[in-house]
Formats: sequence, structure tokens, C-alpha cells
Amino acid sequence: MKRTLLGMLTPSSNTVLEPVTSAMLAGTPDVTAHFGRFRVTQISLDSQALDQFQNEPILEASRLLAEARMDVIAWNGTSSGWLGFEADQELCRQIEDATRIPATTSVLALNEIFNLTGVTRFGLVTPYLDEIQEKIIANYAGAGFECISERHLRDRGNFSFSEVTEDTLRNMIREVAAAGPQAITIFCTNLRGALVVDEMEKETGVPIYDTVATAVWKSMKIAGADPGRIKGWGRLFTEVN
Repeated sequence: MKRTLLGMLTPSSNTVLEPVTSAMLAGTPDVTAHFGRFRVTQISLDSQALDQFQNEPILEASRLLAEARMDVIAWNGTSSGWLGFEADQELCRQIEDATRIPATTSVLALNEIFNLTGVTRFGLVTPYLDEIQEKIIANYAGAGFECISERHLRDRGNFSFSEVTEDTLRNMIREVAAAGPQAITIFCTNLRGALVVDEMEKETGVPIYDTVATAVWKSMKIAGADPGRIKGWGRLFTEVN
């Protein structure tokens, strides 16, 4: 049986990504995720917080993953939402140059999913501060995607994001869904959003794209594994090709 190895880059303070990703892949024993960390402790527009996303620490984590011969390396974070999507495009180029392994990110995967599914009007659920939320909405507007409803928790986290309850996320999704978006994104990889996607899609009738799931979906596609084998984690895996 051919093994498929997914290299996942994650912030140091993230406690959700690894168990959720592993649970998603539990039914695909030939596809496994392997994690590399770099330091991220808060999310804001302060210079100290922005400096956490310099590429070199991420590249060093990528080089270590590359020693285990990954089939793909994914940055499982949403920083380009406020830094600009070109930041992820450049990061992927540098990872590929440094490791000779194809690279992707949660946000670039989400944007591809929006394009594939014809989404132009979306809902946004995050834990972030006002200033971060505003940047995300502006960057998506500049790319042709209108955020018609949003909820955020005004938290600078990053560890505290993992303490947001599933009930809180359910309520945020319900409130965003009431505006009638074509899709909703849960935009943070340290929220337990993926755990409620299947349930809330059935309740609201709206596709929900969690950014932990988007990275898994795209990583599998790049590595030549079928994301449709993942069941019970939402319409992304069964409906988006």
C-alpha cells in the first residue's frame, strides 16, 4: 500500500489542528499527517505579532518536515487573510525552492474552493480582533469576494482560540447563515469548527469551509489522494473536485 505523507505547518500555540486533522484522516490509514511548528502566540496588527509571520522560521520548519519525505507541505494558518494573499503565494514559492516539495496553504485552498464553487458572497466566522477582521474582509473584497455577514470574538489569542466552545461556534454560524451567504468559512486553524461543520451544514443548508479542512483537502489533491474518501466532515470532501 502506497503511503501518502502530508506535512502540516502549524503555530506553536495551536492545540486543535493536530487532533482534528488526525481524526479527519482516521478512515484513510494510508494517508497520514505530520506536523511542524513555529512560534505564534498572538494575533494582532502590532509589529511584534506581525513579525511572527516572517518566512524564515516557517521555512526552517518546512526543511525539517522535508527530511521525512513529505508528498506535500501545507501552511495551516490564515495569516494571509490579513497580510494579503500574495504572502502565501510567496511562502509557497520559497517552501518549494527550499524543499523541492509542492506547497499550499489553508487560505489559498479556500480561495480555490470559492472559485470552483462559484462563491462570491460569503459569511465569515473568526475569533479575531476588529482590526484583523476588517483586513480579512477588505482583502477578500479586493479579490472579488463579498463578505455579507460576519461574527468575530475580539480575541488576540492564539492559545485561547482553542478554548472557544463548539456551542459558541454553532451560534456564530447560525447568525451568519441568517444573511443567506453562498458559503460560510470558519477562518482560523485553532478553532474546533471542523467538528461542527457536517452538523451545521445540515441545519443551515449552507456549505461551510473550515480552514483546517481546506488544507487537508488541497494537500490530498496535490499528493494524488482522493479527498472524497473523507466522510462525515462536510460537503467540501464529497462535493468539491
